[in-house]
Amino acid sequence: MYVATLLTNPANPVLETVLVDSLRNAWGGGDIQWLCPDVAAEFSLDVIPDNRWDVWEDLQKQGVDLVIQPAEGRKKKMLLADMDSTMIQQECIDELADEAGVGERVKDITARAMNGELDFEGALTERVGLLKGLPESVIDKVLAERITFMPGGRELLATMKANGGYCALVSGGFTAFTAKVAAELGFDENRANTLIAADGELTGDVGRPILGREAKVQALEEISARLGLTEADVIAVGDGANDLGMLGLAGAGVALHAKPSVAAQCDIRINNGDLSALLYIQGYAKTEFVG
Repeated sequence: MYVATLLTNPANPVLETVLVDSLRNAWGGGDIQWLCPDVAAEFSLDVIPDNRWDVWEDLQKQGVDLVIQPAEGRKKKMLLADMDSTMIQQECIDELADEAGVGERVKDITARAMNGELDFEGALTERVGLLKGLPESVIDKVLAERITFMPGGRELLATMKANGGYCALVSGGFTAFTAKVAAELGFDENRANTLIAADGELTGDVGRPILGREAKVQALEEISARLGLTEADVIAVGDGANDLGMLGLAGAGVALHAKPSVAAQCDIRINNGDLSALLYIQGYAKTEFVG
């Protein structure tokens, strides 16, 4: 048994009853359950339709995301989340680079690395090198003035934790940012790279070993094992090429507003919804959201 979930951006709810009805009827689905009026609905399916991705493509043009997944075990016990452009709306290193006057150069490297065109470790050390001499105090300035949270994140964590879930933040970014974001949103733990500073300035180097794609996979395996969970109990979310390992290993791997080359490798692609989509695809109704 499978479940098809249709959802859209809560800030611009465009999910119409006639659309959900017509798709359910065309696919011979079960009764429709509205998880949130105009925002999210679901129905059961006996099999995954052959034209799934053609329909997905058509729905994208209408601002609607479609997710089809097994019904059994879709409520997960652990969230493993990327930070940059996932839990927050920015790339921290790009914001630091703006302050250092090398914003455009670093943004180009970031985009290519997240798209899988560059080796993550090499791209990170190159970008960090361009921050050499930047006052360490700029980190607090960027946190205060430039960083905003992705909509739906607070509800995602609060609801999963209220239902016994464990939440971990794993980032190829920096601990100076993950510590703040994790504390603000309620993550149980966070892992990231460490920017090295001396005499109040960034040295242009980062601590070793560098946390990248394999370290995120390792985090999923280590944390789930420690909690007595399996990979199937995990929902992971990210947007870049360095997230693909953990997205592929998790029971539910969500490509959130991901680079096209990344999304193409994931069955769960959220391009219109926000982080609350991770609750809807687990079967939570809006009335069950916490926070």
